[in-house]
Amino acid sequence: MAGFIRREDPAPGIARIVLARPQMRNAQSPELLYELDAALAAATDDNEVKVIVLAADGPDFSSGHDLKAGFAMPCTPVATMQSGLGASGIEGHYAFECEAYLGLCKRWRNIPKPTIGQAQGRTIAGGLMLLWPMDLIVAADDATFSDPVTAFGVNGVEYFTHAWELGARKAKEILFTGRALTAAEAQQVGMVNHLVPTADLDTFTLDLATAIATRPAFGLRLAKESINRSLDAQGQSTALDAALALHNLGHAHNIAQHGQIVHPAGADVIRAAAREKEPIS
Repeated sequence: MAGFIRREDPAPGIARIVLARPQMRNAQSPELLYELDAALAAATDDNEVKVIVLAADGPDFSSGHDLKAGFAMPCTPVATMQSGLGASGIEGHYAFECEAYLGLCKRWRNIPKPTIGQAQGRTIAGGLMLLWPMDLIVAADDATFSDPVTAFGVNGVEYFTHAWELGARKAKEILFTGRALTAAEAQQVGMVNHLVPTADLDTFTLDLATAIATRPAFGLRLAKESINRSLDAQGQSTALDAALALHNLGHAHNIAQHGQIVHPAGADVIRAAAREKEPIS
């Protein structure tokens, strides 16, 4: 693998997995995603680890998918038993997204240990797909969260838990406008558990992880599984599959209309919106 991920063991029972591509704002190439998966799998398999923290180097948690990195699988699939990964057109791309995007996110969501994401700076689009599978989220007070990809002619990012993370109306607002949620807004709607000064982010998250690690591992696993099954009883897993199909319908439409998987004006729309100062109520 490429060395985009670092593991730290900051306290007994705690593994901290760190996105270590700050020069690219932790943009997610396929290599980074599968290196992250390997690190999470190793921490899950480590009987000494009771809680896993996902953190990031640099000023931003993640700027999302690295579209320049392409969509080639860097290893054997781990999340799905997909055929068609080598197929041309939307068939191959759909197989890739089922595996590398939605498949990995579902896999991380179901890690049988408590997980905590800690975010600073910007988390954009695919960056949400690293945070939302985590059980808890701690945000620095400078954090913002956005999913502006309707500008690309698709419904939103591939791990489409927006209605659960934000509530239906706030999710629609964020998707329709592309604007970023502040950390305070994210806490108000329940997406973020704790909001702390940036300087305290590492310490606060580690203290939270350490408190969780005092409890029996099996009790923690059963509590997590019970909550996840409750979400699935509400239809979350089925909704995720349906949203990914609609996402790829958007890609297919873009290929038919524009000869590429995203709307060609999308990047300019997103950059222009980012330059504007948006009123946040």
